[in-house]
Amino acid sequence: MTVRSRFAPSPTGYLHIGGARTALFSWLYARRYGGKFILRIEDTDLERSTPEAVQAILEGMNWLGLNYDEGPFYQTNRFARYQEVAEELVRAGKAYRCYCSKERLEKLREEQLANKQKPKYDGRCRELTEIQTGPSVIRFKNPTQGEVAFEDLVCGRIVVNNAELDDLILVRSDDSPTYNFCVVVDDIDMKITHVIRGTDHINNTPRQINLFNALVAKTPHYIHVPMILGEDGKKLSKRHGSVSVMQYRDEGFLPQAVLNYLVRLGWSHGDQEIFGLAEMIELFDAKNISKSAATFNLSKLLWINQHYLKTLPIEELLKQLSYHIHQQKLDISRGPDFAKVVNVLKDRVKTLSELVSSSRCFYENIVLGGEAAQKNLKPGAIEALTRIKTGFERITDWNEESLHNVLTATAEILDLKMGKVAQPVRIAVTGSLASPPLGITLELIGKERVLQRLEQALLYCQAAAQEV
Repeated sequence: MTVRSRFAPSPTGYLHIGGARTALFSWLYARRYGGKFILRIEDTDLERSTPEAVQAILEGMNWLGLNYDEGPFYQTNRFARYQEVAEELVRAGKAYRCYCSKERLEKLREEQLANKQKPKYDGRCRELTEIQTGPSVIRFKNPTQGEVAFEDLVCGRIVVNNAELDDLILVRSDDSPTYNFCVVVDDIDMKITHVIRGTDHINNTPRQINLFNALVAKTPHYIHVPMILGEDGKKLSKRHGSVSVMQYRDEGFLPQAVLNYLVRLGWSHGDQEIFGLAEMIELFDAKNISKSAATFNLSKLLWINQHYLKTLPIEELLKQLSYHIHQQKLDISRGPDFAKVVNVLKDRVKTLSELVSSSRCFYENIVLGGEAAQKNLKPGAIEALTRIKTGFERITDWNEESLHNVLTATAEILDLKMGKVAQPVRIAVTGSLASPPLGITLELIGKERVLQRLEQALLYCQAAAQEV
């Protein structure tokens, strides 16, 4: 049997963390067993589905690298097929036309609730033999006896009595098909063997299995994965970080880090935390999916992102950084080789966007000001800055070692601790209290810019002296 899994999002919003994890698990399962991964857009909710949401899903899948073998298939392009199958079921006596009005159905529901009964259709039109007039829907003739049983690869054996199930609507009065019906027809036509989705779909599964049986089709294997909760134990929402996957890109997360984090949300391989993509494919097994809800933790995602910043090849980092360079409008054409800047910064930041922000001092002029400059660029720093500037001017081989020698010599001459010399220089050339080691920072910024900034710092100190 060739494994065929699918990811079938509804385009009523962005691709969020929960959807991305379902897509990843489905993708990994297909790749693990040499199968096919299908993308299906379930856009039958005509009022809420939007082209923008479809594009957001496609962009998210592309950014994460979850390439699909077939699709995307759109349910709105298959309405004729759904109608055809519904009519076949009617002719076979497995479905029927229901003419009950909305008013009757609402009254029935109210009565059932008042009697503490589970609301369900009472089957009034189930055995009609004559064609009626007026609007109608097509309902599935759900079995009234026996039970539906299936073995979920995560949740175990699940059994539901048919008496608890409703004669669900297959086609509405406006001829639009319903979710549960479309899913079954699609899974049959697309030869889906494994359905991986959230536990919120478990209630749909018995209904869908009965439809598979009515259509004399093989039922897929089901893998229902637990929900993702916020750290407060509540359903994941925007306040927990349940935002568009593309927002994580915008905030500077690497797709490798997001995938690594997602695979550990409800799946494990011992205590291992870091997984490359090839390793995920090799190790992924449904039996290691947890039955318990996973907890989303932004700090953990940042930790994993920082790991990949430190360990990915520089070529891959540069590829991912190009988006953030453009977004932050940083011109890296006038300054040091950006790869060298990345190498000295990547161990000091947690995100790509932070890395680009931290690299500005290597390419743009700085404006001195704020608390850091006020505390460090005082009149007392003039002598040290003057000596250092003079020493730097004499350097013919501008490199980390020669720059460091000038700094240490100045500290010795003035009988100062290195920090008292280095910190004013760091503020002068970067505008910040923190930077990579000062020698390599000065080397990369370049002689001309460093001397200009030291002159600017001396003017700042002199202005401060005049105010005293």
